[in-house]
Amino acid sequence: MITTRESSRPVRCATHGTGTDSNRQCTYNAERVIGNGTFGIVYSAHIVETNETVAIKKVFVDRRYRNRELQVWREMHHPNIVTLKHAFYTSGDSPDELYLNMVMEYVPETVYCVMKRFGTLSLALECQVVIWWQ
Repeated sequence: MITTRESSRPVRCATHGTGTDSNRQCTYNAERVIGNGTFGIVYSAHIVETNETVAIKKVFVDRRYRNRELQVWREMHHPNIVTLKHAFYTSGDSPDELYLNMVMEYVPETVYCVMKRFGTLSLALECQVVIWWQ
């Protein structure tokens, strides 16, 4: 399980990625929480083998509901959508707890942060936003 108290301890698990990343072993070192919401927590982390910075979204798997996020994300390929790199499951504190961990490319800013930094939209920023969301 990846938690903030375990941030100094790497997590090693089999992944189920696509292409050459399929079924390989990776060690993830979670560093800090970068976001949270109703459905999960997002951590910034490093893949120890490649020293790549990634984001890991950890979501509780509720067996009463069907979560299709992983299935949909694996089918989406677009330059303006964050890329899913790997996915793996971890157990929780009790035997009934199961978590889906989705490893994705790390994007250091949100659209909100960019908008706040630039203030009112200038024509140059408007063009950038259009390019980002095409």
